[in-house]
Amino acid sequence: MPLRKIKESALSKEVDNADQDPAATNGDVSEGRSLRVRKPVAYYEVSSTDKKGEDLDKKIVKGGKKEKIRGKRNKPLKEIPGTSKEGSQENSDEPDTSQKLPRKTFVISKTSKVVSLNETFAVSSKTATGKGKVNKRNAEPDTVKEEDQPEIKKTKDKSEMLNKASTDYSKVVFSSDKTTASGEKWNLKISSWNVDGLRAWLKKDGAKFLELENPDILCLQETKCPEEKIPPEAKFEGYHAYWSSAEKDGYSGVALFSKQEPLNVKYGMDVKEHDTEGRLITAEYEKFYLVTTYVPNSGKGLVTLPKRLSWNDAFLKYVNDLDALKPVIICGDMNVSHQEIDIANPKSNTKNAGFTKEERAGMTKLLAQGFIDTFRHFYPDESGAYTFWTYMKAARSRNIGWRLDYFIVSRRIIDQICDSVIRNQVLGSDHCPITLLFHNK
Repeated sequence: MPLRKIKESALSKEVDNADQDPAATNGDVSEGRSLRVRKPVAYYEVSSTDKKGEDLDKKIVKGGKKEKIRGKRNKPLKEIPGTSKEGSQENSDEPDTSQKLPRKTFVISKTSKVVSLNETFAVSSKTATGKGKVNKRNAEPDTVKEEDQPEIKKTKDKSEMLNKASTDYSKVVFSSDKTTASGEKWNLKISSWNVDGLRAWLKKDGAKFLELENPDILCLQETKCPEEKIPPEAKFEGYHAYWSSAEKDGYSGVALFSKQEPLNVKYGMDVKEHDTEGRLITAEYEKFYLVTTYVPNSGKGLVTLPKRLSWNDAFLKYVNDLDALKPVIICGDMNVSHQEIDIANPKSNTKNAGFTKEERAGMTKLLAQGFIDTFRHFYPDESGAYTFWTYMKAARSRNIGWRLDYFIVSRRIIDQICDSVIRNQVLGSDHCPITLLFHNK
């Protein structure tokens, strides 16, 4: 550790109390006592470096021995013998040199820059332990220069951690040249999106997605809008529109928009308990059925889990009956993350709606009946692929999400699927849209 001499105290001789002028020591010498005078003392500054960028002990070496400077917030440092706050001799063991002593110095950063301090500069207890914070009370305005400040670790701007409010569509690639395994190009595009309220979605420019994605069929879930209150801007030109709303205003609801008019459209699945909530539309086309659904949530504390399990049984029977007639394409918010890879925090959510063993078993049972989860078919090991993020705790910007939205198809048409895409860059809801590219023979 390099040492550099800063100063040496003035020399003095021992004097007898009879010859000592009491005024020279502010009355510190009394009759019958002798004045002790220290030997010359040299003070050195210590330069130190630290790989982690933290300040070391801020030491001054006195007479070749290390002496730590310790201080408390708003209290002055230990004085160099022979000086006081005001630079005059007071209660000192050294004679007055009649000259102002040099300012104290110490190292404050890993770059070994030395900051000159006046006699009343106070150092907090944090400084003494190497945190690099100093109390500038009573310091001269130009004592510490900006370039001499300790290095401060930059933290991420809080604004970067917030959920974004609008979509930058310039970064979304809607085109695709994906083909089937046999090389056939897709000729039908189906999109699905839980919009978490149709009217709110429109205000967030959600309809821009329809314009740019340009799907042949668009399915929406959780529209929360009765048909008589549907705003005119939700009547999209070039599409046939079909709505299924809950009897309760502002609750549930699904919609289907199709460029080609379906052969037949059915609302619900002939189960009164569920059909009053507007959770399912079936559109029949020449070569397949399309079912869009918003599956019931099990609720906070799993209060509606029995209702959810009842839905699972009815839904499984319904799609099996359809599949016996034509291949089926199921899309929508299935309200379950099937595997641990489909959720950011699986261990802490095993007793929460959407990831209970009962709900996951229901999805497993559905797939075992001859249906395929198209996203996992193409991307079996892709993690961090989610379609839902809570609005709380900046979950979307941190990608703490769930994969709740699916395209599930009959096994016998999986070879006609070109791709299954999660449009996680598209905003406007707590869910993002998903798109299926299909070769319709």
